Amino acid sequence: MQRFTLTSADCALGIVLLGGGILFGAELLEHGAGMDPCPLCLMQRLWFYVATLAAYAGLLHNPRWGIYPLLTIIAALVGGGFALRQLWLQSLPAGQAPSCAAPVSQLLENGMYGEALSSMFFGTGNCAEVDAVLGVNLAVWALLGLATIIALAVLQWRARS
Repeated sequence: MQRFTLTSADCALGIVLLGGGILFGAELLEHGAGMDPCPLCLMQRLWFYVATLAAYAGLLHNPRWGIYPLLTIIAALVGGGFALRQLWLQSLPAGQAPSCAAPVSQLLENGMYGEALSSMFFGTGNCAEVDAVLGVNLAVWALLGLATIIALAVLQWRARS
């Protein structure tokens, strides 16, 4: 009986496909379903891009090099931190969430770069709103996706030989 083993390239390709699918779904929700992303959602999306690009760079260069899964894991952990922050904001009782701010695009247009960065790193009141797809909070979906990317990157790291 022949044993099936994943190669580093298989794991990296899985990360690229998963990350690309999640990012495509996020764009569909934003532009197709009209769900405007909050600042923390944008940060999670940014770190999905970074994790996916790190895995893609590994595919282009050499997926067996340990730096690519390491960069993927770091990016996914940072994105997971933003997802956890959003879940924490959503768990706060009404009235304890931070106040809503202007959209990030409007803050940037008006030259309020400090406020835009602050709202993207710490969230605003609209980050406390719960949006769900298939009955599951979007921040939970992001956390599950990032955890899967981490698991695939660990498998990629272990398959280096």
